[in-house]
Amino acid sequence: MSGRVHTSFGQASTATGRLSSSNPNLMNIPIRTELGQRIRRAFKAGRPDHVMVSADYSQIELRIAAHLSGDPMLLGAFAAGQDIHTATAAAVFKIALEAVTPDQRRLAKVANFGSIYGQGEYGLSQQLGITGDVAREFLGQYWSTYARLREYLDDVRRKAREEGFVVSATGRRRAIPDLRSPNFQLRGAAERMAINFPMQSLAADIIKIAMVRLHREIEADQIEGRMLLQVHDELLFEVPRPELDQFAEKVPRIMTGAYELETGIEVEMKVGPNWADMKKLAVVRA
Repeated sequence: MSGRVHTSFGQASTATGRLSSSNPNLMNIPIRTELGQRIRRAFKAGRPDHVMVSADYSQIELRIAAHLSGDPMLLGAFAAGQDIHTATAAAVFKIALEAVTPDQRRLAKVANFGSIYGQGEYGLSQQLGITGDVAREFLGQYWSTYARLREYLDDVRRKAREEGFVVSATGRRRAIPDLRSPNFQLRGAAERMAINFPMQSLAADIIKIAMVRLHREIEADQIEGRMLLQVHDELLFEVPRPELDQFAEKVPRIMTGAYELETGIEVEMKVGPNWADMKKLAVVRA
């Protein structure tokens, strides 16, 4: 007995290529609630003089959406190092970046993530508690701003309808039979799956590439720190304090170099005694 919690990872149990976790599911531990923080605080470095290190891909699916679509507004915001949600709000409301309010940024954030999941007016209004008219007006301006992104997503939807499947940038194919269903609800859900698949699948492959390269380099360097867990776009490590600087260089270098995106890739590093109480170590862009 190791005295540690061990999960089982599924390599081929999701259609997008994402890993799954079971017995127990360590990918589904809440983060924003008080209970979630208490649970995460229980996950701590298991050896003396060790710390937990988190490395998280920042907005990777939105970066992939910008890369695949070639949308000039999205690419420009990422290239300028702007907060993408603030930049979206400023563009949609036609105001300066510094004039964007927290409510406007929140609206833009929900729309940004919703766009790549096929969310429409109703979903936006329900999630934010706004009227359908407000959601409709905002999305009209949103798609005017990101016209190339909309064209790309429409092309993905159209091609998926014609062929009955979607193919990722790395060649993963997902068949979606309900794309031709006579039931409009099933067909709508299938179209949303098709729209999101290119982003989710490439994000899954990018982090897997990084994990393999990290594992090989850690073994080759014969260092003590090790990878513990993957949670969506985050990797968690247990690292001896003397190796912290080495990991702070190695991990983001390998993660940002796993795949070349037009937007570049950004990794946020955090360190702490446990999974909840972590402080920012660095933000690395490449």
